[in-house]
Amino acid sequence: MIAVYPGSFDPVTSGHLDIIARAAGMFERLIVLVAANSSKAPLFAAPERVEMLRACCAPLPNVSVDTLERRLLVDYATERGARAIVKGLRAVSDFEYEFQMALLNRRLQPQVETVFLMTSAEHSYLSSSIVKEIARLGGDITGLVPDAAVPFLEGKFAR
Repeated sequence: MIAVYPGSFDPVTSGHLDIIARAAGMFERLIVLVAANSSKAPLFAAPERVEMLRACCAPLPNVSVDTLERRLLVDYATERGARAIVKGLRAVSDFEYEFQMALLNRRLQPQVETVFLMTSAEHSYLSSSIVKEIARLGGDITGLVPDAAVPFLEGKFAR
């Protein structure tokens, strides 16, 4: 079965990679999908995020990375033969929004299910916004992002 895992991944965090690795173990193929978020101004352009994710996901042979631009996630999933959308949850507050989206997606494409994965406890406090702020202020991001993502952040915030 094919699944898609959408997100802005600006930047990819260790929490994201945890969800990616676990979902890769559940599905024959996982497409990590860099999606635009119209309510956010990204630090990294979409091609940079794709490159970063490809570097981070290189050890996972059944994971590929693509972009989602100006189209519905469920339409992309259907066109790629995906039967599942993977969503990572950190807290109950994430669930409310994601539950609403899952119901809407099911209404649009009933054959595509949403699978929720709880983040591992050691990553529950992580967000891309927090990581960017720590990196911007020169803090140590070791362990907060995959090793392959560190050079991307250091390049953005070189002093």
